[in-house]
Amino acid sequence: MLHGMLPVLPTPFTEAGAVDPEAMAGIVDFTLASGVDGVVFPGFASEVDELTAAERTALLKVVVAGVGGRVPIVAGASAPTALEAISHCSQALANGIGHVMIQAPKSVGTTTEAVSAFYGEIAAAVPGIEIVLQNAPAPRGSDLKPEAILQIVRANPAITYVKEETLPSGLAISAIASGKPTHLKGVIGGGGARYLIDEYNRGACGAMPAVELADIHVAMDRAYRAGEIERARELYMRTLPLLVIQFNFRMAFTKHVLTRRGVLTNQVVRAKVPPMDALDVAEIDAWLDICTDLMTVEPREPTLGGGV
Repeated sequence: MLHGMLPVLPTPFTEAGAVDPEAMAGIVDFTLASGVDGVVFPGFASEVDELTAAERTALLKVVVAGVGGRVPIVAGASAPTALEAISHCSQALANGIGHVMIQAPKSVGTTTEAVSAFYGEIAAAVPGIEIVLQNAPAPRGSDLKPEAILQIVRANPAITYVKEETLPSGLAISAIASGKPTHLKGVIGGGGARYLIDEYNRGACGAMPAVELADIHVAMDRAYRAGEIERARELYMRTLPLLVIQFNFRMAFTKHVLTRRGVLTNQVVRAKVPPMDALDVAEIDAWLDICTDLMTVEPREPTLGGGV
């Protein structure tokens, strides 16, 4: 079962802008050392819209090799058409991955029937695959209501998880968790862990934040599951200022923090994100310094490779 911390891995690039498989392997090592319960690649935080199909495939192989079966992998398979999504699902299965995350594209329409048919087409073409239905907020996602999601799930047994990340997500998670059919194994939170405690209180089985604070998020998850709610809230409060800043700068923030932690050697992004100036960086670094004692994964010595 998918549960706990399932961070979305970023895509590292060389200074010249090419994907960097060696740096990708380093990200996987850091993530596993953080004690995560699974990994997701590619997702929105991976700059997936900026990757070619060949780049996605090559980096997914690096992730599979690095994970080595130690934790589940969820492969992102969202695409503009069902045919392309089917291709991504087939690639995942070929790499031994049984879970894929798919957001229905707006091109199929936003009615319950159209979205349900989209997932049904994929499930029929790739039998045995387990689908995580990703419900993202508009304008990026379809912003499906809980009632619509439950209808879609009931009509598609291949959908075994829902990632609910519309805002506010609390009531939606409660509704899906309380009304789920038996084949739906769980609801996973989104929102970059900015609402983690509320999501868990409402029955979410896990979360898919970005990866730069994975060790602290794992500690928060473990404290909550052990009934140490005050400790979980303390960790939540310590990290929330960073997550608020991350919301603005997205992948640029993630790569800055990973550089600070010795995981990456540059902060190259392809996605269009707001620029960070010296004051932004100083504020991020100040909050990182406050959280240093919570970081269980020691800084790494930078590796010489394509990212240098």
